[in-house]
Amino acid sequence: MSGIIGYVGPRQIVPILLNGLRRLEYRGYDSAGLAVVDEGRLEVRRAAGKLRHLEELIRLHPLDGTYGIGHTRWATHGRPTVENAHPHCDCSGRLAVVHNGIVENYLTLKGRLLAEGHAFRTETDTEVIAHLIEAHLGQPLASEVDPGSRLERAVRAALREMTGVFALAIISADVPETIVAVRQGPPVVIGVGRDEYFVASDVLALLYYTRDVFFLEDGQIATLTRQGVRVSDFEGNAVTPRLERIEWEPILVEKGGFPHFMLKEIYEQPRALRDLLAAHTTSDGRRVRFEEIEMPEDHLREVRHLRLVACGGSWHAALLGEFLIEHLARLPTKAEYSSEFRYRDPILDAGTLVVALSQSGETADTLAAVREARRRGAPVLAICNVRGATLTREAQGTIFLHAGPEIGVASTKAFTAEVMAVYLLALYLAQRRGRLDDARAEQLIREAWAIPEKLERVLATDDDLRALARELVRAPAAFFLGRGVNYPMALEGALLLKELAYVYAEGYPAGEMKHGPNALIDEHLPVIAINTRDPDSPLSHLLYEKTLANIVEVKARGGRVLGIVTEGDVEVRQVADRILEIPSASYWLSPILAIVPLQLLAYHVAVFKGCDVDQPRHLAKSVTVE
Repeated sequence: MSGIIGYVGPRQIVPILLNGLRRLEYRGYDSAGLAVVDEGRLEVRRAAGKLRHLEELIRLHPLDGTYGIGHTRWATHGRPTVENAHPHCDCSGRLAVVHNGIVENYLTLKGRLLAEGHAFRTETDTEVIAHLIEAHLGQPLASEVDPGSRLERAVRAALREMTGVFALAIISADVPETIVAVRQGPPVVIGVGRDEYFVASDVLALLYYTRDVFFLEDGQIATLTRQGVRVSDFEGNAVTPRLERIEWEPILVEKGGFPHFMLKEIYEQPRALRDLLAAHTTSDGRRVRFEEIEMPEDHLREVRHLRLVACGGSWHAALLGEFLIEHLARLPTKAEYSSEFRYRDPILDAGTLVVALSQSGETADTLAAVREARRRGAPVLAICNVRGATLTREAQGTIFLHAGPEIGVASTKAFTAEVMAVYLLALYLAQRRGRLDDARAEQLIREAWAIPEKLERVLATDDDLRALARELVRAPAAFFLGRGVNYPMALEGALLLKELAYVYAEGYPAGEMKHGPNALIDEHLPVIAINTRDPDSPLSHLLYEKTLANIVEVKARGGRVLGIVTEGDVEVRQVADRILEIPSASYWLSPILAIVPLQLLAYHVAVFKGCDVDQPRHLAKSVTVE
């Protein structure tokens, strides 16, 4: 995944491109570059590493122009070097391309172009695109009134030869004040201003300039000039886009006094959950409502099976959803990795509801799973945080998370919003299927509304967690244990420590410790055990006792235990080395409270180790290619 920004209009272009790249750096930070055209000359600046290196290069070697494109890279083809950084140019150095995605047949195309005399400078598949467009560009026709159509026509001809997934933005010094943008897979959004137009891979890059946007669909081309935007399909047929208004305020993409976006987003979780609950529960607090689900209620009553498809942390939320939906709606449910789902010939039909979870709505594997489900006749719902995302347009309805933009690569507020969303989905299905009366539903919704205030109490323990984090800085590895609904949180806690602090960590079902992992326990291995208890749930009490026995086993083998427990806990306190208390909550909602200490723990360990919290190495926020 990479970030793309482009602008044509009257403003100074370099500040706009750099600001856009700054908002997109979470999408890729191996290298960055921009290309602008000024008085008929194409100027390119590129730098390896973080965006600050490009900014310093431009300070030393300034440039300006009236239209241009920029890119921040997450490397796929070619090492993260200056030579492989985007934009890439053709042989003449008068055409530049930025690219997100993969050209699958680039080696075949490169071989042909080499035979035709083209000289390549990089290891990337993107440079092939620039040379291919150059080969089709030729000379302008004498009768051609609109020079922008020259570039558009050449791009369209090149696309007919390319296979793969790609988002592109192209400029040429020979085609004044024109940007051609292409979408075939990764997202492309067009921003509409007053006599100015933008192209980007994410609306976050545009919020300071316009909130009027439209999204390209797969197989579409947009040609941007100072006079307007023309949209067509790959065959040249005109398309009328649907303009949307983005409601996010620009202030949401600022740190707001926090040292990192991730810490800000952790502290935003109470607000995010309140917004989610307000959007999806009725004013009387007795029913769940999903106004953007377009499935008839009688269809929901006829669903026989449910599949939850997701990747990464979203899959952990889906796994918890499996427990919730089966318990509350009594509907057979299975959480599936999107990346494996379509490769194993899944059994799907109109009686199987597929629910896809993706915070960005652009995760390539999850989109592929959705398309496979639709091809087999299964209805699809989405759980997503981004309006206009591809997933929301391909599903029959969407449960929006209302968490606001999330910049940190490690998901926090979007993750807990996903957990609350699957809880509400379980209630929604239970009510529609006659498994839950209004009185019980009102109680469960009331318990959900109590969670944001309890989260604020958890956040007040941040100083204690910072002290605990110091003890984990030198740990070579860590184990996270949980049973029942706490098991998915153990998986999520381990994932956060891995991606933020580069500590090998594993989440494990506590009941499986005797089947191998006990062999790893010694005085050097910290074990984080989530062992909360709901006094009103017999199941919770049973699992608490079982997990307590596992903690005792770890201690008997010399292990160090940090227990995440419910306020007032006595038993775990007697055996664990350290404990952290969270407020009492229902068994089904306590995971939301349990994960926040693990978010803060991973954050502080990473900070103490000097890791880049918001932009962990080798990772990007959304994976838009397989």
